[in-house]
Amino acid sequence: MKTKGNTVLITGGSSGIGLALARRFWQEQNNIIVLGRDEAKLARVRDMLPGCTTERMDVQDVASLAQLPQRHPHINILINNAAVQYNYDFADPYQSLDIIAAEIGTNVLGPLYLTKLLLPQLLGQKEAAIVNVSSALGFVPKEHAPVYCGSKAAVHIFTKSLRWQLEKTAVNVFEIIPPLVDTPMTQGRGQEKMTPEAVVDTFWRSFKHDQYEVQIGKVKLLLWLNRVIPHLAEGMMRGGQEAT
Repeated sequence: MKTKGNTVLITGGSSGIGLALARRFWQEQNNIIVLGRDEAKLARVRDMLPGCTTERMDVQDVASLAQLPQRHPHINILINNAAVQYNYDFADPYQSLDIIAAEIGTNVLGPLYLTKLLLPQLLGQKEAAIVNVSSALGFVPKEHAPVYCGSKAAVHIFTKSLRWQLEKTAVNVFEIIPPLVDTPMTQGRGQEKMTPEAVVDTFWRSFKHDQYEVQIGKVKLLLWLNRVIPHLAEGMMRGGQEAT
């Protein structure tokens, strides 16, 4: 993949991994479009990254997403990063159904909708990419976030299948699989968190060399354990180990 002169759309790009990705692409002289739900955070992004474009938008809002291709016809890289995670007892009768809808809507339906809407445009580019941010928890779940873990498993499988469908086109399909990262979503949870910038450093090397499945940091060890000694990997996560 070329690293300069792209037009990059990033969801959830106002903080965490999304913001670190936006900053790196901006530093490499790409045009940046950041989607987010918080206008105050988006304003800070515009201050940090002069010249970037921001859009206040929820990735579950299909009608708004459908307007993006016409407003931004030069997008050739889509980064599906927006996600939410709730930790709770699924059997708790007082937990609202709304949090299930929020996790599935943001983590699964949003990326699928946006990918589907932008694919005709991406397929018309000389070089294009879809980058989906999944999670180690999509491979080895933790006990207290069943819906989030299931949603990230869906992102992983979708990404792999889509890559096979598009392998003879100009659209490259990447997956970032991060460990526990120091982001607003993980505040108050876990230790030894990786910085978003370190995640992006690893991704960037893979991106330049078309290495599509990017296992970052401790994820490599966890996934190896899951293949070789799966009960050990599962025991670690069930016992309260954190991965994002």
